[in-house]
Amino acid sequence: MDFIGAYSANNLLYLLKGFLVTIEVSALSIVLAFVFGTIMGIIRYAKIPIIARIIALYVGLIRNIPLLLVFFFIFFALPEIGLKLDVFTASVAGLTIYASAMLCEIVRSGLNSISKGQVEAARASGLTYVQTIWHIILPQALKRMIPPIVSECTSILKGSSLAIVITLPEMMRSAQIIYNYNVKFVIPILLLVAILYFIVNYTLSLLARRLERRLTI
Repeated sequence: MDFIGAYSANNLLYLLKGFLVTIEVSALSIVLAFVFGTIMGIIRYAKIPIIARIIALYVGLIRNIPLLLVFFFIFFALPEIGLKLDVFTASVAGLTIYASAMLCEIVRSGLNSISKGQVEAARASGLTYVQTIWHIILPQALKRMIPPIVSECTSILKGSSLAIVITLPEMMRSAQIIYNYNVKFVIPILLLVAILYFIVNYTLSLLARRLERRLTI
């Protein structure tokens, strides 16, 4: 083990660049997956004919295949039909497609956990169905959804490391390049990578607890 050599300024800077790519890909994927997952979850909750069935098939398919396969399909198979994406876009697309299916089910379950009586009461008071969902059901469900949503966000962050297979220059790839240069760097570099992942995921958990407390007040 060579901690001093592994933690040289050049290596740390190189690893930091990979870390920033990990954060960028994960943050963008989380936002997009949340938007698409929420829309699909509401459609499934409302049981809109045909569309809800199509989404159910999509969710069932994505939930039963590995994320790695999604990356391979987007990056290697789509160019065969004329759709070629750069590695950053392909990584975001893969994570978004995969995570939106998970978030769809989280949102649907959250909405289903709210009493149907509240929907009937809101409709009886003159609110439209959309107003009922937006103003009455969704805010309450959101509080219950926070823990699983945060769990999914951390999964997205960790899942971004799989984009190494399509050569995304994220943190794990940077780490791999550094310790391939000197085998004595393996433990120090992987230890630092683990610490960085822990810091980000633990921070997300703390923010979620804080948000949950504020929404409960």
